[in-house]
Amino acid sequence: MSVIDQNAIDVGPRISEADVADYLALLKPRVMSLVIFTALVGMMMAPGHFHPVLAITSLLCIAVGAGASGALNMALEGDIDAKMTRTANRPIPRGRVTRAEAMAFGVTLSFFSVMTLGILVNWIAGGLLAFTIFFYVVIYTLLLKRWTAQNIVIGGAAGALPPVVAWAAVTGSVAVEPLLLFAIIFFWTPPHFWALALFRSDDYARAGVPMLPVVAGPDATRLQILLYTVVLVAVAAAPWPLGYFDAVYGIASLLLGAGMLALAINVYVCRERGQSLRATRKLFAFSILYLFALFATLLVEVVFPALASMAGGA
Repeated sequence: MSVIDQNAIDVGPRISEADVADYLALLKPRVMSLVIFTALVGMMMAPGHFHPVLAITSLLCIAVGAGASGALNMALEGDIDAKMTRTANRPIPRGRVTRAEAMAFGVTLSFFSVMTLGILVNWIAGGLLAFTIFFYVVIYTLLLKRWTAQNIVIGGAAGALPPVVAWAAVTGSVAVEPLLLFAIIFFWTPPHFWALALFRSDDYARAGVPMLPVVAGPDATRLQILLYTVVLVAVAAAPWPLGYFDAVYGIASLLLGAGMLALAINVYVCRERGQSLRATRKLFAFSILYLFALFATLLVEVVFPALASMAGGA
């Protein structure tokens, strides 16, 4: 075992020399940015007036809660991260932060984010945030990721909850609209992460993580990506004919869905290694754009009428 690997699993009393950048890396800032954005959309869509200070507080709490989940995830997966090329430079495998320090950091952030949201905003939102952290850390990280190829499918619920938490922060309740946002992110997660798993399957196999390409093989994974993409496109488009979202969103969802589906079909068709790698990378990259553009459309639909109303009132 290398020195780095030994440091990755060391839980002894050693004090690290971590700097601010190392602790920021524990928060998984790229994941956090997506959480903040989807939560913002859920918050802006919610009916009623919400004080700007409470809105900022709520978004910060949701962001910190997401970061806490990331830190706890890294603390519990230091041994896995050390074996994977994609994650070997994270703070724990590099020996910059110990598992104990990351765990303390994550628990502290979890406590303060939940308590702050509950006390200053409302306990429905605070309880949902606590459940989100619990689901990601306990259900996904501890119970699912190492034991089942369905880890991403079930565990995706944690990443889909931020818009629901944000809606609850505004209204103190849950309604159909945030659940629709939840469903979109939930069904987006498998094709997004399985595309990553296809071109990183050697990493997951080396770490002993039962991702679908490792357990069922690439062909079965390609089929599942295609099937989940079909469901995703249907779920994302459904709010328009149901009357929950407007035509601008509906048209955008169909156009974006067509792109997502075309790339999923390309992944299914391309079996030769070089072509397959290019196809999966394209799908993975586009899936991020897909979710961002879809939620950005909803944000524009909410913000522009509000601005027009304010201008008219003035």
